[in-house]
Amino acid sequence: MQQLMVKASSKQYNVHIGEDSFTLFKTDYVELLESADSIAIIADEYVAKLHLPKLLESLKELKSKVVVKTVPAGEKCKTSTVYMECQSFLLQKGFTRNSLLIAFGGGACGDLTGFVAATYMRGISYIQCPSTILAHDSAVGGKTAINLPEGKNMVGAFHQPVAVIFNSMLFETLPPREIRSGLAELLKHAFISNSDWSYRLLMTGDFTNPTKEWLEEELLKGIQVKAAIVAEDEFEQSTRMYLNFGHTFGHAVEAVCGFGGLSHGESIMIGMAYSLILSESIGGIDRRFTNDFIEFLTKNSYSFKSIREHSFESFLSFMVKDKKATHGHLNFVLLEKLGIPVVSQVSRNDCRDAFEQLRARTEGVGE
Repeated sequence: MQQLMVKASSKQYNVHIGEDSFTLFKTDYVELLESADSIAIIADEYVAKLHLPKLLESLKELKSKVVVKTVPAGEKCKTSTVYMECQSFLLQKGFTRNSLLIAFGGGACGDLTGFVAATYMRGISYIQCPSTILAHDSAVGGKTAINLPEGKNMVGAFHQPVAVIFNSMLFETLPPREIRSGLAELLKHAFISNSDWSYRLLMTGDFTNPTKEWLEEELLKGIQVKAAIVAEDEFEQSTRMYLNFGHTFGHAVEAVCGFGGLSHGESIMIGMAYSLILSESIGGIDRRFTNDFIEFLTKNSYSFKSIREHSFESFLSFMVKDKKATHGHLNFVLLEKLGIPVVSQVSRNDCRDAFEQLRARTEGVGE
């Protein structure tokens, strides 16, 4: 089993990755769990059908009562309606400030559960039990949120979990689209931290068909990148913004296509291609590298169809609401060179030009 510690300024906690990680509920975390008067599992309904018995089996000997609240799969759970349903559920079940939540699902379920935990009675403890590759990013670092029709993750809080427990056996049931989605955040971590690692990932022949062993090793590297940044800047005042590489345009793509129309990771891959084009203008990225990246995405079944179905103005309306935007200016995480990110102010004209370039360079590919 792989393990590392996240040392945020507000809390320290461990991240575990392994096929036997659920045994930790009976060993390392039994005291924490039994100190809670009640435990609620907030579970993605799809994940619950497949894997909830495994989780419940690991909790069955606890003295604390355990209840389950299922929520819609994916981004559909990150609504104000579902959020309030969860709050009411906890009140109806008699939860107190000494209760504990377990997020069981992908990144969306973790975001929702974390925000419920952050705000229920002004904050209770929670454990992240991610079921997807994508969640190796969102489960670590304490960012929690729900969506609004006007934008993604617009209502939320910083609230660190007390533990992150990945059971890698769950990866075996992930559909191909979820695998493609999750690997986007892994590649992002490489792009902002290490050029050699980036090139190795881009040369991986079975990038979207990885083995469990490969995933455990590579995801740990990604979590190490995020943990180091969170330790330096927990509340996103400086370097934590680097983790948003590809996200300003990527979130716009996700919103324009309707949350769930394209997965988060598929949208972020498009966003990274867009950010690489913008990075060319500051001299850090060669045009050939961007084009090779677009070819890599095409070979691995990522689609660019969405950017040809909507106008630049459609995407711009969401980019101006990005949380990095200041005084009406658009701020993007770009690359001075591979492995070295920087936050740069970008004009709307430059954004439009990059959009047109992305359309031109992806013409006829990634349908």
